[in-house]
Amino acid sequence: MANGTVHVYALADGSKRYRVAYRDADHVQHTKRGFKRKRDADEYLARVTVARSDGTWTDPRDALALTSELGEEWLAHKASTLKPSTYRALESSWRVHVSPAWADVQVGKISHSRVQAWVSKLSVDLSATSVLRAHGILSSILDTAVRDRRIPANPARGVTLPRKSGKARAYLSHEQVQLLADSSPYPDLVLFLAYTGLRWGEATGLRVKHVDALRRRVTVEENAVMVGGHIEVGTPKTHERRSVPFPVFLSLAIARACEGKGHDAILFGDGSTWMRIPNSARGWFTFAVQRAQAADPTFPRVTPHDLRHTAASLAISAGANVKAVQRMLGHASAAMTLDTYADLFDDDLDAVAAALHDARSERIGAASLA
Repeated sequence: MANGTVHVYALADGSKRYRVAYRDADHVQHTKRGFKRKRDADEYLARVTVARSDGTWTDPRDALALTSELGEEWLAHKASTLKPSTYRALESSWRVHVSPAWADVQVGKISHSRVQAWVSKLSVDLSATSVLRAHGILSSILDTAVRDRRIPANPARGVTLPRKSGKARAYLSHEQVQLLADSSPYPDLVLFLAYTGLRWGEATGLRVKHVDALRRRVTVEENAVMVGGHIEVGTPKTHERRSVPFPVFLSLAIARACEGKGHDAILFGDGSTWMRIPNSARGWFTFAVQRAQAADPTFPRVTPHDLRHTAASLAISAGANVKAVQRMLGHASAAMTLDTYADLFDDDLDAVAAALHDARSERIGAASLA
């Protein structure tokens, strides 16, 4: 049996069926029964033979593994490589959305149509972000199954996914930032967030030693984020330290924050405990926004993270170039900054058109433009 053979056998009712027998690269014999036509059995054997020769053959026994087995292994690997806050979001999505649907299903039995039906069902009740995260987990697990040669292809790839709708951002003006700071019990922190663009965890993770008062810089090295009710301190989101400037008018606020604290003390707060991000419903930041809205009916609803967007807006409107804004915000590339804040560069498009008009006028003459 060089490549395999096809055998005929009879059922109890006298009808014929065909069985394919073949050996894998380790000389272990496999069989596939139930073909009604010899042509179908021959075609199956031909596919197996080609797959064995080009290295794409998968052992049917490996496809019997349950998704839960591979999922737990995948999560264990992620726990050792991801930040706690990121891992917690994945673990929660696996536990709530992925595992109930797929845990007891063999990876070889997962089909493209079943994945599509699952995604469509999730899309009815969940946000696009939640659906994309759940699908991404299943798809990543199945990618591993493909690499392990359990299945020949990933059935989760190519399904129709919901699109994330762009959320309109609220950008505060200089006057609105000051109003919010005046309405807050932590005015210095509000101003710092709005003019440096640091994430909440990056700002509250700063220590006195991270401040360079002479150069008016802070070095972002740590990130203090809330994970399951506890603050986890690690590296910044991009895992890279960066130097961020702060304007002169914040020098006094920074000096006040450093006053009476040791080199390793936490900059904002009492120096020994990290400030927790305020509760979105009844925290001090929400009440500060409400007070600002009472004073200014046009004041938008904002969150602490919106102050990061405000910092980008104020920097761009002040003439900062994209590369500088990218470095300040800690984006991976200037392209990411442009994609994130494309709406802030609309005025630049008008300026491009005006500049082209002026350049042509100088070279050709205004008369030819009439």
